[in-house]
Formats: sequence, C-alpha cells, structure tokens
Amino acid sequence: MIQIKRVYEAPASEDDARFLVEQLWPRGMKKEALKIDGWVKDIAPSAGLRRWFNHDPAKWMEFQKRYRAELAGHTAESHQLLKAAKHCNVTLLYSAHDTAHNNAVVLQHYLEAKLRRK
Repeated sequence: MIQIKRVYEAPASEDDARFLVEQLWPRGMKKEALKIDGWVKDIAPSAGLRRWFNHDPAKWMEFQKRYRAELAGHTAESHQLLKAAKHCNVTLLYSAHDTAHNNAVVLQHYLEAKLRRK
C-alpha cells in the first residue's frame, strides 16, 4: 500500500516506511520530529515546474502531465520507493496545504500504476 500524508501529521502504526518526497525541507520541522526512513528529494518536481504550478488548481491537469514526464527520468528513485512498497506500507510525505493538488498525489498514482503493471 502507498499512502500520502502531510509532514505535519503524526506518524501512525500503518506507516511502515516514511519517505519525504519534497525538494525542500518543510518549514518548522525538526529532523528528529519527522521520523522518516528517507528523503527522496530528487523525485520531487523540478524547481521550475514547482514555481510554474504554484499550487494553482487551474494548472492541475497540466502539472500532472509535466510531472509525470519528469518522473519518467527518475527511475532509480522510483525503484527505491517501489522496492519498499513491495515489502511494507509506504507513506509519501509532502508539505503542501492543498491535500488534493500536490506532487505526492501524482507520485502515489504513478507508483501504484507501476506496481499494478508488475
């Protein structure tokens, strides 16, 4: 199972492996408090894409398309998360306020599609 959570939510018992999937460290979070198994910052959207999107829901469809294109170039990072998901529950952590329009939503669907194909 692959789930997503905001970094500000407390870890839960079903969070076997927790990975931060942001390029920048979340504001106000101490490393000890986050309780992560890895920071996969290279799988996050590029700085240019992140700035262009600016969490504007009107750009959501195009953001998904562009981010998926970027993800196709991050096979090593995807493999790391897929490998973990084959053995335990994986939680992708993000810091955006918008729970419906963020990179973790796209990444979750992308990884789940890859798992289904295998």
